Amino acid sequence: MSEHPTTPGRASPLALDALQDALPSPSSWVVRFAPLIASGASVLDYACGSGRHARWLAGRGLQVDAVDRDRSALDRLQGLTGVRVRELDLEADTWPLAGERYDAVVVTNYLHRPRFDAMLALLQTGGVLIYETFMVGNERFGKPSSPAFLLQPGELLERLRDGWSVVAFEQGEVVAPRPAAVQRVCAVKGSRISRLP
Repeated sequence: MSEHPTTPGRASPLALDALQDALPSPSSWVVRFAPLIASGASVLDYACGSGRHARWLAGRGLQVDAVDRDRSALDRLQGLTGVRVRELDLEADTWPLAGERYDAVVVTNYLHRPRFDAMLALLQTGGVLIYETFMVGNERFGKPSSPAFLLQPGELLERLRDGWSVVAFEQGEVVAPRPAAVQRVCAVKGSRISRLP
């Protein structure tokens, strides 16, 4: 008899532990500001890739929609408690998330300006945005290097100027997990926050 029984279609706890060890750690920016998200809240991991944040957030009792267009990356998240896997193209002509609302949206290493306002509209009033991606200057370190995928200095602050309370903002060069030029923000939609993480 197995010490860790499995259910058909679900990975064993040992297999999940091994997979967790092989995945990259969550962003320190996400870890720092995730405590602002209420327990049991609905979270969108936007353009989630391999799902490192979806997995980590669900492990903390949050209900996560992991959205990406890469089916092979999403397959790694199948069967995880607290994670709903959704294969959607966030850059399609028809907005696949129209009418949906979340308590928090997490975005890392992704930028598609034509959908930025639509992505912000997914947050309910009081919802938490945790956003971190590359900015101008990253071309010195490698990919992405196209201006289409690099934020301009202060761009996130400018986009959150009206109707948002910015909890924290940073921009500049980092050395870990690899050298890069990044910009990151944590903001609350439509309210003044009273509790910092």
